[in-house]
Amino acid sequence: MSRARLLLLLAGVLTLAAVVAVAQRYRRDRSDRGGTPTWPLDPELPRDVFRFVRIRYASGGDGRYWRGWGWNTDEPDAELNLSFRLQQMTSMKVHPEGEIVELTDKELFDYPFIYIVEPGGMLLADDEVAALRRYLLNGGFLMVDDFWGEREWANFYREIRCVFPEQKYDPVELEMDHAIFHCVFPLKMTKNQLQVPNFVTGERSQYTHVTWERSDAREVHIKGIFDDKGRMMAIICHNTDNGDGWEREGEYQYYFREFSEKKAYPLMINILFYAMTH
Repeated sequence: MSRARLLLLLAGVLTLAAVVAVAQRYRRDRSDRGGTPTWPLDPELPRDVFRFVRIRYASGGDGRYWRGWGWNTDEPDAELNLSFRLQQMTSMKVHPEGEIVELTDKELFDYPFIYIVEPGGMLLADDEVAALRRYLLNGGFLMVDDFWGEREWANFYREIRCVFPEQKYDPVELEMDHAIFHCVFPLKMTKNQLQVPNFVTGERSQYTHVTWERSDAREVHIKGIFDDKGRMMAIICHNTDNGDGWEREGEYQYYFREFSEKKAYPLMINILFYAMTH
């Protein structure tokens, strides 16, 4: 191997190591906001705010993940940036920090909105299944995000059927004329145009025009699960990665303009508005 190739290889290894080290640092130290602004809470009503809640679950459902991986994808920058934008752009009062909760934690029912990411490897225990069912049927709202392809869908569908084995609770595809796509920001595009890829694929897409992460994930599906009164209990975003749109918003100009600004943030604000008013 030539000296030049050896140096290039070493540089690549060091770059990868640096990226991994940064990711691990953020996952270990959630007090590091990475430059995201903070703001004070009302000292008299510190809990009278919206707080983004991420669900921690066990992984290993389809054999791809070690136990404990998957749930923390894009954490904590996704929720830090999203919380800041909600505080900045809407009339909502928002907590500057996200929260991590397990489905079996008693404080689950303190929060009206929860988020599950990468459920393509999710594996729910019996007590988690029971808790999630009780939470949703009692007024809670779940957003599911960032899982791709048929294999990951099959894993998620198996888990959600454990929560809701009744056919009447099967996920239903939402058409683009549904109010959730227009209640704040009018998303005048097809569902496939709403696709948000990871930041690497997104940056490349300005040249490749490819926004899907694998060949069986070209078509975006956004589905809802409804209770007996027609209230949407869950929204499922399959073959898209809104969380990366929040997490990576300040890192890449094209990615921010094309995916964060036009798609990930407007859709999320619509989802939250719809969930809180229905």
